[in-house]
Amino acid sequence: MNRIAKFELVSFGEFKKGYIKNFGDENEEKIREIYGGISLPTRATAGSAGYDFRSPVAFELKPNETINIPTGIRVKMQEGWVLTLYPRSGLGFKYRMQLNNTVGVIDSDYYYSDNEGHIFIKFTNATNENKIISVAAGDGVAQGIFLNFGITEDDNVTQKRNGGFGSTGK
Repeated sequence: MNRIAKFELVSFGEFKKGYIKNFGDENEEKIREIYGGISLPTRATAGSAGYDFRSPVAFELKPNETINIPTGIRVKMQEGWVLTLYPRSGLGFKYRMQLNNTVGVIDSDYYYSDNEGHIFIKFTNATNENKIISVAAGDGVAQGIFLNFGITEDDNVTQKRNGGFGSTGK
C-alpha cells in the first residue's frame, strides 16, 4: 500500500464559517461542541478501500431535499493523487442518497486554498420510494477513495489553485 495522504481538521474559524453559511446558526458554544466531536476519516477494515466520512451534525432529509455538510476535514496528499468521494453504500442503496456532483473530486492542491481545503459534501435524498433519511451526528455518510492519476505527455500546466468549486479553468 502507498501511504500518500494525511487527514487533518480545518481550523475552528474555518469550520465555523462553513457551518454558519450552511445552517445559519451562530451559537459559538454549539459550533465548538460540534467541532470537538469531528473525527478524522478511517477505514473500517484492513481490506477497505474507502475512508469513512462521518457527519458532524444530525440531519433528516425528506424526499428531494438537499443538505450541504461542512465536514471540518481537509487532506494533504502527494501530487499525482486525488481523493474521490461517494455516498456510503448503504445510504445510496437503501435510500438513494446521492452526492449532488455525483462523485466528489478533491485535488491535491485544494489543501492550499484560502479555505484550508475544507471538504464539503452536498447530499440529496433522491428516493423514488418516499423514504426519509435520518442521520445522527457521527454516522458514516460518505466514503473517500484515493486514486492515482496520470497526465498527457505534452501537459505543461503551471496555474495555481485558490478556491474550491469553479476555481480552476477560468
